[in-house]
Amino acid sequence: VGGLATLLSGHRDLANAEHRSEVAKLWGIDTVPATPGKSAVEMFNAVREGEIKLLWIACTNPAQSMPNANIVREALQKAELVVVQEAYAQTDTTAYADVLLPASSWGEKEGTVTNSERRITHVRPAVPAPGEARNDWEIVVDFARRLEKRLRPGQPSLFAYEQVEQVFDEHKATTAGRDLDITGLSYALLDTQGPQQWPFPAGASAGKVRLYEDGVFPTCSGKAKFANIKYEPVAENIDARYPLHLTTGRLRDQWHGMSRTGTLGRLFGHVREPALHMHPQDMARRLLAEGELVHITSKRGSILAPVQASTEVGLSQVFLPMHWGDEFLSGHSNTGERLGGVNALTSPVFCPDSKQPELKHAAVKVLKADMPWGVTALAWLPADKVLERRTGLQALMARFEFASCVLFGNDAALGHAGRTGVMFRAAGSAPPEDALLAQIEALLDLQGQDAVRYADPKRGQRRVVRLQRSTVNATLEGFLLSGDTQARDWMGALLREEQPAQNYGRALLAGGAQPPLPVLSKGKTVCTCFNVSDNAITDTLSRCTGNDAERLGQLQKTLQCGTNCGSCIPQLQRMVKATPMAAVPAGV
Repeated sequence: VGGLATLLSGHRDLANAEHRSEVAKLWGIDTVPATPGKSAVEMFNAVREGEIKLLWIACTNPAQSMPNANIVREALQKAELVVVQEAYAQTDTTAYADVLLPASSWGEKEGTVTNSERRITHVRPAVPAPGEARNDWEIVVDFARRLEKRLRPGQPSLFAYEQVEQVFDEHKATTAGRDLDITGLSYALLDTQGPQQWPFPAGASAGKVRLYEDGVFPTCSGKAKFANIKYEPVAENIDARYPLHLTTGRLRDQWHGMSRTGTLGRLFGHVREPALHMHPQDMARRLLAEGELVHITSKRGSILAPVQASTEVGLSQVFLPMHWGDEFLSGHSNTGERLGGVNALTSPVFCPDSKQPELKHAAVKVLKADMPWGVTALAWLPADKVLERRTGLQALMARFEFASCVLFGNDAALGHAGRTGVMFRAAGSAPPEDALLAQIEALLDLQGQDAVRYADPKRGQRRVVRLQRSTVNATLEGFLLSGDTQARDWMGALLREEQPAQNYGRALLAGGAQPPLPVLSKGKTVCTCFNVSDNAITDTLSRCTGNDAERLGQLQKTLQCGTNCGSCIPQLQRMVKATPMAAVPAGV
């Protein structure tokens, strides 16, 4: 059913009365609307203005992913009824749901998937859906049947679907005679002959590998049409007030709003927490130091984040990944309003043809944030409690002027569960009440008999560490630093890498940026699949010989990095070029 709705909204030829009539006949209704509905940006504006009263949101997270997110949240609050159909309970959008319908996720349902080479695959559930979660089509059909009993009592149902293949068969019927004709496909054929490319019309023995190889295109003339598109500059250029170009984009190991990938600690190994990337020269001009908090402000809103030096962005440019919604990056403004994530800054201006908003660019200014007080807390947690505790910590984020909350993890190798923990950071102009810090401690299991603490209320200092002792070593299982947080980097390395901590003794409670003994960190994760760090890669590359391709091959053979999903290969190639070979003695 959802696929048919997408089909209707996406096909221009339905503006043709004949095609609309065919679809209406197929569905058993009188007519199909001749004009398209509103784009996503227009829809939320209409909700905010009271034109649209009800929203049913399925399989998307607009409170995080839409531009000008403050307006979107205002619309969600104003709507008379918001129904959210979702597989994950803690997205930014579910907070606005009046009705929350549990949906099955990709590994729990049956259907078809079409890839970028037009190949259709029949997929089946790998595991059963948990609890009351149902497939999207089942939820829609159940509701539609109940609704039609009131709107058209006594008439045959328009939603007589009992199996998912019936929905697929109806979709097939809408493609008959068109360039994407798949009337020759069935689940049985896909199961016996494997995935197939469209078009695959009735009577065909195989799909078409290459489209339009006969030179005939689905246009009135049969000829291809080329669009002569005029270059359009960005909708919002920089000026004296907003002198920086903010760009947004993906992180290598994360996906969209991170409702799924954000639940796996190991995927934060490559990029550990939200940060604004800025060229070092731009940082120097603004007297900004690595890790300092900054206000990032556009014409639509302002957020807070740490700044990080990066030569991968140009001068007058800054970069903030698209994933950081207020589920992971938040705080409150001077008026007490909760701060959103990156899309509180982005522009709602959209392309008149595609309706795609200009999410990837906005003009911003970046100013240093004067926040002398900070807290950093990290702890390993039981696997069955970690997401629940993260949810509890996220509920506290709006109590601080700046806050971030992310997972972290360590895995021995591909296929091993490893461990998962939570990192909570916050900052403000003054220390919070002790009761709020106590809540953080409780959620991170920092109040048991294994916790050791130091407190200096007069100076606003508070430190707690939790150790786990064995017959040989003691390891750091969790800590909270409030006030002086300079030790967070080396203590974080001790904790994440589970290094012996007994020799650090009182220093764990003394604070300070420098540890009494060097902490030999394994470095940052480059290959998530096999948990390979940058230090290990650099060390191995120094012993690899030959040209760049040969050295990369030797590296992969030795450490396995880049041999599974391959997403780290571009970074490995850059590291090959940047890492010199060790000098070879003369005569060898």
